[in-house]
Amino acid sequence: MRILSWNINGIRTLPKYHPWNTFKSCEGILDELKADIICFQELKSSRALISRDVATPGHFDAFLSFPVAKGGYSGVGVFTDSRTAVPLKAEEGLSGRLQPQPSLSAEECISPSYPLPEDIVAYPDEKGEVPTSFDDLDGEGRALVLDFGLFVLINVYCPNETSDARLSFKMNYHLMLQERVRKVIEEEHREVVVVGDINVCATPLDHCDGHLPSHQATFYDHPARAWFHNWLSPRGPMIDVVREFWPDRKGLYTCWNMRIQARETNYGTRVDYILVTKGLLPWIQHGDILPSLKGSDHCPIYIDLREELTLESGNTIKLRDAMKQTDCPRDPPRIAAKYWEEHARKQPTLASFFGKPAASKGSESNGVSSSQPIPSSPNATLPAQDGQTQDARATPKPASQSESSVASSSGTAQRAKTIHAQAIRTAPPAAGKRKPSEAPAASSKKRKQVKGQVSIATFFSKPTASATAAEISKTRDVIEIEDDAPQATTSSAEPTGDAPPLSQADEDQLDADYRLACELAKEHAEAEGEPSPSSPSQAQNKTAWSELFAPVQPPNCYVHGEPTKMYTVNKPGPNKGKTFFLCSRPVGPGYDKGKGERLREEVDHQYRCNFFKWTSEVRKDAMRGRERKRTRT
Repeated sequence: MRILSWNINGIRTLPKYHPWNTFKSCEGILDELKADIICFQELKSSRALISRDVATPGHFDAFLSFPVAKGGYSGVGVFTDSRTAVPLKAEEGLSGRLQPQPSLSAEECISPSYPLPEDIVAYPDEKGEVPTSFDDLDGEGRALVLDFGLFVLINVYCPNETSDARLSFKMNYHLMLQERVRKVIEEEHREVVVVGDINVCATPLDHCDGHLPSHQATFYDHPARAWFHNWLSPRGPMIDVVREFWPDRKGLYTCWNMRIQARETNYGTRVDYILVTKGLLPWIQHGDILPSLKGSDHCPIYIDLREELTLESGNTIKLRDAMKQTDCPRDPPRIAAKYWEEHARKQPTLASFFGKPAASKGSESNGVSSSQPIPSSPNATLPAQDGQTQDARATPKPASQSESSVASSSGTAQRAKTIHAQAIRTAPPAAGKRKPSEAPAASSKKRKQVKGQVSIATFFSKPTASATAAEISKTRDVIEIEDDAPQATTSSAEPTGDAPPLSQADEDQLDADYRLACELAKEHAEAEGEPSPSSPSQAQNKTAWSELFAPVQPPNCYVHGEPTKMYTVNKPGPNKGKTFFLCSRPVGPGYDKGKGERLREEVDHQYRCNFFKWTSEVRKDAMRGRERKRTRT
């Protein structure tokens, strides 16, 4: 039996990549992974957007968890082969607070007790406050817990430290996970398997820059790494299975930065793990990563379990028996996605919301009455029908005011018909049926003809002395660049207060643009009276125009002297859509990140250097060079 874990970075984007785009269904993708228990992280979807193909993928049972409030973010899923691995119980989240409707009974719960905030020493945030509940920690759809008899499986997607303020959230989630595992081990005496994206590097060997002296000396100073180091064996109860099989293997990375093409040189990190308790080690036959499988910025990891095990007593026990699997088909736990109303073919049709309710005894002939009141406001919700339950995150859309008024009485319906008929009689004729005499007056006017063309110099007119940088920024960007950490900012479109004066570089650029525009306009005016296309003025005019609209040639980087490569900013912000140039060499261990991030003695010059330049700056340099060349001649 194989257990596989993979951060897919989007359940809807994975089928767009090869080889997953060759399969017609989610079941085909799961079959291709060749595993009995498949754990996905970072689904980046929501219950409302999950298709039936994903919720009920053939012979697989799907268990899915999504954020309570924020859709298209986080999310985990476990897909189990119903022929070989049907879980006995299943829960969503780690705290026991996420419950279906109706809530799980004591027999359906995996654990009799769950972590409490007072059970852990919480990590304070920037204000010194600690969480008083686990609702926020467990509300982002980051964990699923399944009971397979032989072990309890926890599929987890731990938070990433995107900012300093997020560090406390990340640490407290780790502590909640650790406490849940401790209760299962010590209070229930069960074996545990933790799989997923922990978002922490266990040792310097698991980091692409871990071999550098500056990283080794301070590697465990980060609180998340220190916590993980103490949770793993021999200090803690959890064993890193893949590293057990490959103790000294370098480059055993599972995640790469795709924006800098780091996967090409295997410049990555190992943040995905399969952790087990000591009692499961005899069952594990092998473990490894699958870096050749593409489709995400992570790669899958897996472990293989033995089909049978010989105990110390000499008896042999099969894996299926230890996992309490039977030959007869068995239904999965109640939180499986196949039982969701929208996928169980029990969802009420749209017509049922607009149908006439059955009249109760004693109802009047000219009205409509029911045992359940009809909502009379847009915010009112319809009561649930018998035998129908719905998750709070998938509540049907409330009936609108117009929908509720239609079912109020027959007299109201008659008045609506009268108003509709009056509206038709008073409505203006359609555009296609308008009489010629009723044509708009504006259509009879002829467009005024403009003689001649506006000179191009008017678009480059030199600003007056009173012009400010904020006024000019409405038509062009003012870019500031620092030496070691290039950060570009654009000026605001609306000036606030006293705007700073133009820089010398901007003034020079405006002067160059103005002179070039005047020269082009002058040559164009002189060439209008000369019919010969081969005249010198026309040739110079053509050359000037070609120089003005010529594509930007990539500059050479300073270290290697090789042509650079153009990139585009995709991150939302003031620089989105702008282009810039970087060294064309790939990144790699010790590549030059800049003086602020990399010691000079640790730089490996065979990889990318720290060259950075905005395309606008490259264009300015090229125009200045052509201007200097013209002044010399």
